[in-house]
Amino acid sequence: MSKQENGVPEDQHWQELKLPHLLFSETVRDIHSTIENEWDSLQKSACQIAAGRALWNHVINDPLAGLLAGETYLRSFHEKIKKDRHNNATEISGVMLAVRTLWFDSKIEAALDSVRGRGSQIVLLGAGMDTRTYRLGCLMESDVFEVDFPSVLQVKDALIQAAVRSTENIRMTAKSLTRVAADIRENDWLEKLQNSGFVLEKSTVWVLEGILYYLSQSHAMQVLKVIADKCALTETVLLADFMNKPSTMLCNSVFHFYSDWPDHLLPSLGFSHVNLSQIGDPDAHFGLLHDPQNLFNKLRNLPRSLQTHPDDGTPCRRLYLVQASGSPNQQIPFSTISNVV
Repeated sequence: MSKQENGVPEDQHWQELKLPHLLFSETVRDIHSTIENEWDSLQKSACQIAAGRALWNHVINDPLAGLLAGETYLRSFHEKIKKDRHNNATEISGVMLAVRTLWFDSKIEAALDSVRGRGSQIVLLGAGMDTRTYRLGCLMESDVFEVDFPSVLQVKDALIQAAVRSTENIRMTAKSLTRVAADIRENDWLEKLQNSGFVLEKSTVWVLEGILYYLSQSHAMQVLKVIADKCALTETVLLADFMNKPSTMLCNSVFHFYSDWPDHLLPSLGFSHVNLSQIGDPDAHFGLLHDPQNLFNKLRNLPRSLQTHPDDGTPCRRLYLVQASGSPNQQIPFSTISNVV
């Protein structure tokens, strides 16, 4: 198998890790020390995801990712990639994250083209270290809201401001950015969002990337229902990733919420159109998953009803990438609702 087949271009050199120069400044070191000493595993996962974007920079253009990730997570992720390349792995660490990031990027742009032009609102729930407001040109006419814990938003803002002060190349690409300190597990997050300028009646694209499965079943369903209810008011698009049940049953797993059939679940809540993809599908590939023996390609060719692989009995752990939409004038097919499981 060539390097190109597992998503790594022939001229890409992973051997040397080049850390952003700002990571050596005293201010930034102090900020990342706070992350290490005070953040819990859920909050730290935002840095791990940023590290993945930074190390897959041959397909994801994110100049802020390395700074937001920090040295600890960059080195850890880099070691995993080196090990995978040494072992000629069928999927290099981070390829799923890269595909997921590119899928969300492409669907955000497509959604903005479909819902009353690009002037729609974008809401990133559990935004973490997301930097789309600094790297996606399609947001230039959109008001963006990032919702997360106060500590995460404060640290993220401090790191980005350090980058802005140090270079002229970091500029916000969105029309506006509002950070909303709220816990989406609580009942007041929508109220806090509205108090920050969010307009219920304005068309909105909701982005839930890498967040739903960290929630309990009840909290995740509550969040999805709040978003679905907005379909009765205005054009609404949901972009989210869902784990199936086997994916949440890893040893020492921090994942809770799952849905084996999100394309059945979401219509039951009020969405009229749902499209589901798996990593490796035509719209979730991006030239990174050519090897047919890649785990993701092997799974997508099996019936989704299977919980274990027929060849070796291993759990069929799937990640679903889902786009759902609804508006006041659209009807939900009864047959879809009645098939919810």
